[in-house]
Amino acid sequence: MPKNNKLSSKDLENKVNLLIKRFDEQKGIIDSYIQRERDWKKNKILHKKEIAQLNKRLDKFKDE
Repeated sequence: MPKNNKLSSKDLENKVNLLIKRFDEQKGIIDSYIQRERDWKKNKILHKKEIAQLNKRLDKFKDE
């Protein structure tokens, strides 16, 4: 095996650290996306409830 193809333990450590850093960055992006989705769903449910209540009030006023 040529000497150029051999990696020192320091090179391997650096590559592993780089991969871990990339993984953590991707994990952060995914976690952020999941949190936004959860917030969106929660707000969607709250807005749907509010719209239903307003429609009920509107129907009351129409009946009067």
